[in-house]
Amino acid sequence: MTDTPRDRPPEPALSARAVDALLVDTTPWLSCDECFERMDLHVEALLADPHHRDDAMDHHLQGCAACADEARSLLDLLRSGTL
Repeated sequence: MTDTPRDRPPEPALSARAVDALLVDTTPWLSCDECFERMDLHVEALLADPHHRDDAMDHHLQGCAACADEARSLLDLLRSGTL
């Protein structure tokens, strides 16, 4: 016997933010590994120049919550001077 749509519980809907994150154009493409390799330099560049832009990093951070949280945490830590 196979499941029919009536037999299965409804799947949770994605939030608008989750859908937007999935649809972000992340070209030029950058993997999470590459992002983490570049994270320190990127954050240091942002501290030196708040207008610093790195298209690959910016696009990746817009579409990857884990890397964005890491970058934000590192930036906050360096700004607080508690190293």
